[in-house]
Amino acid sequence: MTYEFLQHYWWFVVSLLGALLVFLMFVQGANSMVRSLGWTPEGRRLVVNSTGRKWEFTFTTLVTFGGAFFASFPLFYSTSFGGAYWLWMIILFTFVVQAVSYEFQNKLGNFLGANTFQWCLMLNGILGPLLLGSAVATFFEGSNFVVEKANLTSPLLLEGQGEALSHWGNASHGLDALLNPWVLVFGLAVMFLARTLGTLYIINNVNDEDIRSRASVRLVGSAIPFVVLFVAYVVHLLLKDGYGWSIETGEIQMVPHKYLHNLIEMWPLLILLLAGVGLVLAGIAMEVWRKADSKGKCQGIWPAGIGTVLTVLTLLLCAGWNYTAYYPSTYDLQMSLTIDNSCSSEFTLRTMFYVSLLVPFVLAYIVYCWRKIDSRKIDKEEIAADEEAY
Repeated sequence: MTYEFLQHYWWFVVSLLGALLVFLMFVQGANSMVRSLGWTPEGRRLVVNSTGRKWEFTFTTLVTFGGAFFASFPLFYSTSFGGAYWLWMIILFTFVVQAVSYEFQNKLGNFLGANTFQWCLMLNGILGPLLLGSAVATFFEGSNFVVEKANLTSPLLLEGQGEALSHWGNASHGLDALLNPWVLVFGLAVMFLARTLGTLYIINNVNDEDIRSRASVRLVGSAIPFVVLFVAYVVHLLLKDGYGWSIETGEIQMVPHKYLHNLIEMWPLLILLLAGVGLVLAGIAMEVWRKADSKGKCQGIWPAGIGTVLTVLTLLLCAGWNYTAYYPSTYDLQMSLTIDNSCSSEFTLRTMFYVSLLVPFVLAYIVYCWRKIDSRKIDKEEIAADEEAY
């Protein structure tokens, strides 16, 4: 295991966690449509309790994603999370609001009422995927940050009195990314993807024909904007100049059609991308033209979910592999971050590699818990009989 292998391995792990997080944001997507899917208090409780079975998975994956980034690429963590803190604080705040809303909306003494917390869930359902998608888009569009590596050896920094290693180039601290129209296009694509996946999950998980029939209509209304926005951004990405770096000098330079070349040169990723997009479209089509199989089970969420993971994984790998700067600086191109200049030491990456061998066992446990939780479709009778229901 060379140092270069470990760098690529940990970028793959981080990318996989990011891809799983985007899939699990079906929770946010369904929550954004709580009031349009459930027109009665009982219907809204069905939707909330359906997503409530999975929101811990999403939150845990978000934390794990951040933790893996911190351990393997600490310079990115300090630059993005420390510099663009307004963007990340808003994201984290919406997720905290989500957790509170689940737990307190039907508790005794809730003087705000259940509707208030359901509106908070809708807020998280819209802002969470939109802002997370916008943050990921900066991997391709760049961010206005400054890295002062000279400060790393400053005696004042060691004493806690020096300047920070990295800081933002303006006072917006990350919110300026939303002024880039292509960042918004990608953010909106992720938001509508979350709504599409959320609709597919509700159709699969809720045993209520009234909600299912409305969900089928909402599916089309979310899938069409997602496809249009995603195709537009992918075309823009393949045609735009990318951020490459030289292995000999480490110099960052603009490379015409860099991401297109990445897919061609790493052709297995191109196959994964096409397979992922095809599975997402197949999952949508299964519920548009074939709403249920012979047993009455709606299964579109699974091909769409797997396709989402493959597609996002491919895009993130293209952002960091093949000598590509995964976090470009629009302030100074040479301050852009790569998997080579922003990673932890070889000892740290090697030690974490052995720890990561336990991940498949964790994933197996998650799959086991998922199957147990969803062994029976949720219905109104279950909600009425469950004193612990949201």
